[in-house]
Amino acid sequence: SSVINRLLNRKNLARVGAAPGKTTHINYFLIDEKFYLVDLPGYGYAKVTKREKARWSGLIGDYLASDRDIALVFQLIDMRHPPTKDDLMMIHYLVECEMPFVIILTKMDKLSRREQEKRLEAVQTEIPYADQITILPVSSETGEGISEIRAIIEELVGQEEEDLQAAGKSPDQEVTLGWGAGCAQPADMKE
Repeated sequence: SSVINRLLNRKNLARVGAAPGKTTHINYFLIDEKFYLVDLPGYGYAKVTKREKARWSGLIGDYLASDRDIALVFQLIDMRHPPTKDDLMMIHYLVECEMPFVIILTKMDKLSRREQEKRLEAVQTEIPYADQITILPVSSETGEGISEIRAIIEELVGQEEEDLQAAGKSPDQEVTLGWGAGCAQPADMKE
């Protein structure tokens, strides 16, 4: 959610908490009447009950299993740590579904430049297909990496607008932060 706030230059649009797990529902943000930015519940380091994680899994699974026009998924992974089992499961899922996605490594500002370099090097072996995936280190605190995310979205939205104008349709494309895909429902997340 802090990435969304920084991306949109709004301090409190998406609710942010001191601890992970503040996003507990699917939140839709209509941006400039052109596209939806969708914030899904996180799953990695949230300290919630198994029941709540199962509820989130159902929300996310239902969202992904629907026939939405999801243009791109931004999967957020905490740069300070190796990807979790859930992170890796989602990467495999997105690859299997041939869903376009970008990995955003969050909290880069919490690491020194040297630690960032080491983590970026480690990510190349920790993340399957890393050499084929766009991976962006980002800081919602300093704004580093945000312009790259904006450029990716602007390119997608520009292409979508051209396609819609040609077809005489209105925008309904979604860009998803967190989880996302568009084929079979993923397996439930494990704690």
